[in-house]
Amino acid sequence: MAKYIFVVGGVLSSLGKGIATASIGLLLKSMGYKVVLQKFDPYLNVDPGTMSPFQHGEIFVTDDGAETDLDLGHYERFTDVSLTRHSSSSAGQVYETVIQNERRGVYQGKTVQVIPHITDEIKHRIRALEADYDIIITEIGGTVGDIESLPFLEAVRQLRLDLGYKNTLYIMLTYVPYIKSAGELKTKPSQHSAYKLREIGIQPEILLCRSEKPFGKEIYDKIALFTNVPRENVINAIDVKSVYECPITFKNANLHKLICQHFEIECRPLNLRSWNKFLTNSQDCVDKVTIAICGKYVRHQDAYKSVEEALVHSAAWHRLKLQIKWIDSEQNFKSALLNRSLQDVDGILIPGGFGVRGIEGKIAIAEYARTHKIPYFGICLGMQVAVIEFARHICHLKDANSTEFDPKTPHPVIHLMEEQQYVEMVGGTMRLGAYSCKLKRGTLARKAYGKVLISERHRHRYEFNNAYKEKLESKGLTFSGFSPDGLLVEIIELPAHPFYIGVQFHPEFKSRPNKPHPLFREFISAAYQYHQSHSTPV
Repeated sequence: MAKYIFVVGGVLSSLGKGIATASIGLLLKSMGYKVVLQKFDPYLNVDPGTMSPFQHGEIFVTDDGAETDLDLGHYERFTDVSLTRHSSSSAGQVYETVIQNERRGVYQGKTVQVIPHITDEIKHRIRALEADYDIIITEIGGTVGDIESLPFLEAVRQLRLDLGYKNTLYIMLTYVPYIKSAGELKTKPSQHSAYKLREIGIQPEILLCRSEKPFGKEIYDKIALFTNVPRENVINAIDVKSVYECPITFKNANLHKLICQHFEIECRPLNLRSWNKFLTNSQDCVDKVTIAICGKYVRHQDAYKSVEEALVHSAAWHRLKLQIKWIDSEQNFKSALLNRSLQDVDGILIPGGFGVRGIEGKIAIAEYARTHKIPYFGICLGMQVAVIEFARHICHLKDANSTEFDPKTPHPVIHLMEEQQYVEMVGGTMRLGAYSCKLKRGTLARKAYGKVLISERHRHRYEFNNAYKEKLESKGLTFSGFSPDGLLVEIIELPAHPFYIGVQFHPEFKSRPNKPHPLFREFISAAYQYHQSHSTPV
């Protein structure tokens, strides 16, 4: 029988449940157990696909085309397990399924209620993967005490009754604030959170207590006493410089051993060699590299979380300290402002996005990268703005644009995909998930990947307009990647440039700490070469 771990949070949001859940997954997988992770979000949106990045951060896309919470990105990066839509559920999905069942007569005329119908659907979703894995780790979004989370907490309470004590484990992440004026850590918020969870009928077996200061014996004893958690099961999850250090913190606190003891399973040796090598490379840097990320959501950097982490992975691979410069593309970019903003960067990355805001700024930035021979990496929209810029300034196609931004443009070099022409629903209708791409010989992309056929994840409605392919090609733009049928342009390059590449897909979703994505790896390499060639000799 599969074992179940439920991770819940108390005190306040954004404590890092996703990182804690991912870290637990890494430790258990490194012992050889088959592990899968899930996230249950209490919002009524069917998925986060239509939510503003300012509200939700980035949308992480799985191979099978699910638009999910950014925590699934953490899960995949830490465990190197490709997740599916079964790993992401929202209250909206749960209620939608129950209502559809009611309309079909599944409940045979019974009154449909939160208990048992909603909770049963939640339990069904939690257990959907149990035949294929040894351990299933489920993160419950929100904070204990939130009314929205109650059906999910009730469902996991019931699962203990269904599955038994030795097959279920409750882990709670809390916060122990340091009050500077008093010069001490305060345990009361953690006490109250655990008390609130017990009111629901759940006694946590393990507490992960986040703090900025290390605990003394009296703090451990106090938390254990007032939360009814054994002293050895109270873990000080002290703040670390990098989220990638969290698994090591948990290992040193014997979290993996506590889990194995509870489940009465073999505590196998941990194999963290690859992870430790990544950490060593991250800390033992030989030089630095500065990358500009240019977008309209830079005030909320979680909107580009996977991009940021993919850069971290590749910088560590090259033993370089990564410095990110966030550039707001909504600025009015005149030449002087562009010079001030970009003169000290070694590479420029324009990530994905939607909407007309900040587009002209991105086009100006793409032009700056092209003309100043600064390594450029365009992802999804970043590829499209590179095409628009090239069409305008090299091919002299005045007012060339995407029909997303200017439906009346005389030169629609980017246009709506044919299969999207009659789509009316906004959510879940883009070109989503993994698709194959065939790489052209002798190109930068082919060199980076080292093979002909690749698979990458997509999230877009617009594509390059093939009517302009011959024109742009004649002026020096290389089309280096296509869908296997040759109809969809997936990658563009400028061979006359040190590194100038745009991709229609999202490579950041497949980057891993110890396996950086080939395109990010080569981009950082090119940026470092640029750094070396433009550094002032000491």
